[in-house]
Amino acid sequence: MASTTQIEARSVGKKFGKFHALRDISLEIAEGEFLSLLGPSGSGKTTFLTLLGGYEDVTSGALLLEGQDMTGWSANQRGFGMVFQGYALFPHLTVAENIAFPLKVQKRGKAQIADRVAQMIDMVGLSGHENKRPRALSGGQQQRVALARALAYEPTVLLLDEPFSALDKNLRGQMQEELRRLHRDLGTTFVFVTHDQEEALALSSRVAIFNHGEMQQLGTPEEVYERPANRFTAEFLGDINILSLDPAAGGIAGTRLDLPPNADAFRHVAIRPEHMRLAEEGDGNQLPARVCDSVYLGSKSRLLLETRAGEELMLYLDNGTGVPTPAPGTDLSIAWDTGDSFAL
Repeated sequence: MASTTQIEARSVGKKFGKFHALRDISLEIAEGEFLSLLGPSGSGKTTFLTLLGGYEDVTSGALLLEGQDMTGWSANQRGFGMVFQGYALFPHLTVAENIAFPLKVQKRGKAQIADRVAQMIDMVGLSGHENKRPRALSGGQQQRVALARALAYEPTVLLLDEPFSALDKNLRGQMQEELRRLHRDLGTTFVFVTHDQEEALALSSRVAIFNHGEMQQLGTPEEVYERPANRFTAEFLGDINILSLDPAAGGIAGTRLDLPPNADAFRHVAIRPEHMRLAEEGDGNQLPARVCDSVYLGSKSRLLLETRAGEELMLYLDNGTGVPTPAPGTDLSIAWDTGDSFAL
């Protein structure tokens, strides 16, 4: 079944004075999808989220909700849930009172509010903490309260602005799993802002990559990682080896190699380090290189290499194979499958 478009941005732009925070953003968000807005600080991702929520007005373009123009609607009229980076809990209210607050604003009945609050507390695993105030909770527990409050009144869309940025690595991982479960169980549309590449790839059905107020690419996690649209996306998402093409040699660094389709129309070929290996007899693509350094990373070691043309490379070796890691100064050849490379 084809997905239904819930939100559409048409050539949306935002200026603050003379500064262009966003330029010509057009995308569609499907009902029930998990869309992550990913990019470095100042890329425009949070600005786009606040425009979606109605907390800022667009300068140009239009925003549609289920086909209706919502560009001029207030945040209340849109009715989206919002989880802020700093949680924004009311310090004088208990956990239960914080979660109940939006329901009271909607003037729901006392019994309905009590039932819904109990349901949400159970959903986010905070049973036994109902009467505590935020200062008595851990960071992860406060984040759960913020999620429960935002979801309590059953919004059709939940907006999340870097909600896990203040959490340590282990707790962040736990909250990511919790958020994935909530999305799966509720089917609510999630629009999630993050600068963490692994987080975006792990959580999302699609990722929109922003830089300097422009959307660089929109696609599934696999699409944006394996087939980045440009050099920024390639370098922003994980480690990448980018090698200059040598048209005269029909390859790279004076070595003739099998190149990806249309490579002659581009200047560079890119290969992820995990797709490279130490060359063996019979490997087609073999590029000579010298080991400059190696870094032990537990289950893997990272080799830092240099080609004959002076370009730097890296590749990862599994440490459980029993094969010793080549020492600095070792001359060797690296190989990869042509289908794992792409032109930039």
